[in-house]
Parts: sequence; C-alpha cells; structure tokens
Amino acid sequence: MGSAASFSWLPASTRSATASIRWKHLRGSGLAEPLSAFKTEPLEPSTRMALTAQMLTSDAVFAGSIPQLYDEYMVPLIFEVYADDLVKRAVGRNPTRVLELAAGTGVVTRRLASAITAPIIATDLNPGMLERAAAVGTSRPVEWRQADAMKLPFDDSSFDLVLCQFGAMFFPDKGKAFAETRRVLRPGGTFLFNVWDRIEENEFANAVLQALNPLFPTNKLTFMARTPHGYFDHAQISKDLRDGGFSNPATIDTVTARSRAASARVPALALCQGTPMRAELESRGASLSAMTDHATAAIAARFGEGPVEGKIQGFVVTVSA
Repeated sequence: MGSAASFSWLPASTRSATASIRWKHLRGSGLAEPLSAFKTEPLEPSTRMALTAQMLTSDAVFAGSIPQLYDEYMVPLIFEVYADDLVKRAVGRNPTRVLELAAGTGVVTRRLASAITAPIIATDLNPGMLERAAAVGTSRPVEWRQADAMKLPFDDSSFDLVLCQFGAMFFPDKGKAFAETRRVLRPGGTFLFNVWDRIEENEFANAVLQALNPLFPTNKLTFMARTPHGYFDHAQISKDLRDGGFSNPATIDTVTARSRAASARVPALALCQGTPMRAELESRGASLSAMTDHATAAIAARFGEGPVEGKIQGFVVTVSA
C-alpha cells in the first residue's frame, strides 16, 4: 500500500493533502476498511527531480485552489459533454481493464465507473487534482494513482483500453507518452483520447484571451492558445502516434458542442481562476478579481447579459495497438 511517505520530496502541504485522500474517498464510497484509494510508488532520485520540475514549471500544474474551481466551473462548462461522448465510445469497446491518463478531477472516471464493471485505474500527474477526484468519489471503488504519462508504472500489456480526456496536449514529449501508452496496451487494445481544436473554434476561451491580451501588450498571455488549444493538427497527432509505436492508422472525429452557463461570470471565473492561466495573470502582477471582471464584461458584451452559450470544438482520436 502506498503512503504519504512516498511524497517526502513534495511540499509539506501536498504531502498532507495526499495523506488524507484515501479516507475522503472511502467515506464517499462506503467501504469499511482503508483500502488504498490513492497509490504511489517510490521514485528514483532522477525521476523525482524531473517530475518536480515538470510540475512546478510546466503548463501541466493544477495546484492550490485551481482543482476545486476547475471541478466546479470548468467541468460543467466544457468537459461534461465530451466526457459523455468519450465514455460512450469506451463502453462500446467492452473493456476488461482500463487505464485513464490525466484523469483530472474525475469527470470521465465517475461516468465510466457507472457505465462498466471492469477495473479502472485513474491517474494524473497532479496530486491536487486526484485529491479532488477522490473526495468527490465514484459510484464504486476505483484506484486513484499519481503517475507521469511519460513513465507509466505498469507492466507491458496490462490494459485493453487506455483513455485520456484533454490531457495529451499537456504531455511535454507526446511521442514518448504515446510509446508508454502503446507499451501498456495489450495487442488489439485501444487508445482513446480527445484534444481541443484551435482556440478560434472555442468561443469563450477565445473571447477571454482577446479581452485580456490588450492589457499586456509587451507580455501577452499564451497558455490557452499554446497548450489546451495548441495540439489540433491532425497530421502532427498521427505522426506522434506513429513515433510512439502505433502502426495502425488513427481515426480522428470532429465533435462540436455548445457550452452553456447561467451568466457571463461563470466562464470568466472558470478560465481566469480555474486554469493555469491564473498563474500567467498572477506572474504579471494582475488582480484576479479585476481580470475576471474584465473577462465577464467582454463575454457579456458578445454573448449577452443573461445565460450565455458558445461553441466548443474538439477532436476524438481512436487508435488500435
């Protein structure tokens, strides 16, 4: 069984949060004894250093209050509709053992746990996101586990389905991450993931970026366009999959949906404070409340003062091992 001691190289606040995860999950799942809801493995010093650097300096950092805001605002705003789509596709594969990468706060995991009976291991790089996911809980026990997608702690040919919702864009070396996915997939298994289209095809995110960037003429905000909405080229995705060892051609489907919120404030708050764009704003000395107000006004001016609705678009990639 993993323990908080495995995280001795992380900040004390993170170690403390990790230690509480299994109890929060168990309270939500109704289990009577402390099975390991969130497992960790001892890491080599070089891996510890690399993972720490990645978490502290890359676009993949979801820490502090971001996991809660992300789950409360971003998930219903843009992620739930794509989670439903991804789970429907996963169920059609009749999996017997499932690995989820970049599970975040568990929007796909919760739906998948209710839709299939196969064992599920849900992983993420960020302990804060897993803590939130485990605290919310699932309809049946799943295994929550911190893992780096570029160095998965699983044996070869361990799963017949690997899925990942809007996480591949954050992999620093996509070919390496895909090679790890290919390694842990059984022959004939399926890798199922989705990514966002360019930011111009996602109206709320684009509106916020257009509203805020003029405030920073010499140091523009780049996170949203660079990372969440920066991995949309089909040829590049196919090449990265081939580099990762997938010899079968990938199917890439365009999925267009509508993002809805009760007011313009919701997408403004979600994007400015519930994503790593928050760190971009804070690094520029900007007031989060002022930036959120400015984004709210911009969304209201374009989409209306009451309930708002905007286009979102992404791609679903399916490839067989």
